[in-house]
Amino acid sequence: MFQANLTFVAYFIFLGFSHYPKVEVIIFALSFLMYLITLLGNMTLISITILDSRLHTPMYFFLSNLSFLDIFYTSFGLTPMLTNFISGENTISFLGCAAQMYFSLAMASTECVLLSMMAYDRYVAICNPLRYPVIMNKRVCVQIAAGSWLTGCITSLVETVSVLQLSLCGKNIINHFACEFLTFLKLACVDTSMEELIILVITVFLIPMPMLLISFSYVSILANVLRISSVDGRSKAYSTCAAHLAVVILFFGTALSRYMKPSSIDSQEVDKFIALVYAAVTPMLNPIIYSLRNKEVKTAVKRLLMNRSFASS
Repeated sequence: MFQANLTFVAYFIFLGFSHYPKVEVIIFALSFLMYLITLLGNMTLISITILDSRLHTPMYFFLSNLSFLDIFYTSFGLTPMLTNFISGENTISFLGCAAQMYFSLAMASTECVLLSMMAYDRYVAICNPLRYPVIMNKRVCVQIAAGSWLTGCITSLVETVSVLQLSLCGKNIINHFACEFLTFLKLACVDTSMEELIILVITVFLIPMPMLLISFSYVSILANVLRISSVDGRSKAYSTCAAHLAVVILFFGTALSRYMKPSSIDSQEVDKFIALVYAAVTPMLNPIIYSLRNKEVKTAVKRLLMNRSFASS
């Protein structure tokens, strides 16, 4: 047994969606298309935020961070699958698997914290508008963003190290399209109760707790909006929060279905499709939601396009 624990796994083999050969081609095509849309949408949103000085506000500063997260997360989550499909190898090295697991976890964890901070930003903007420039000054925004990234990187490091140090006894077949840490945990040939406890604690810290902060922020916002007598004032407040709330529901709804589903539902195929939605659909929809629901973003795009047309003429 001791000798088996020392067995080193040099590479892993992904099963992916090989059980559905006819559907696999469709999944590849859709994933590739969604990846391109994700890159285009989020890079456009970042560029607009940087180039238009009217968008140099805390809300769009956080939104730019969210776009960076979506780009990196979907890149680490999808590009290995797309590359393997084209090459036909469906393999990844141990170090590559470790890197994919770490960065995917880091980006997702950072987004959990960042979304809760964005809800707090909306709470201050609507409930304390006069003090908003003082409370959410540039230094505070940078600290909040840095704290979100740091939290995500540290928690991801703890989870990744705790899982990768487990003995696999030579098992190297991953029934997934990526090095997803819950799937990786199933390869262990030793007791994983400690690692599962660590993951549970971190998951509770990164999902329910931010959701409580978001819920508190929006309950306070709703109570404040209901006191606004002006219809235009209410409409502006609702439109300000609608995009963020839609992203929150999409992100945390998928996360809850993925990580906190009942133990009775243990279908690896369902997990893979949920993970695909989490890695491809959510990052793609975020910039679309903010663009369609945000007049400032649409106005900024029109200004930039008009300036470019005047410059070219």
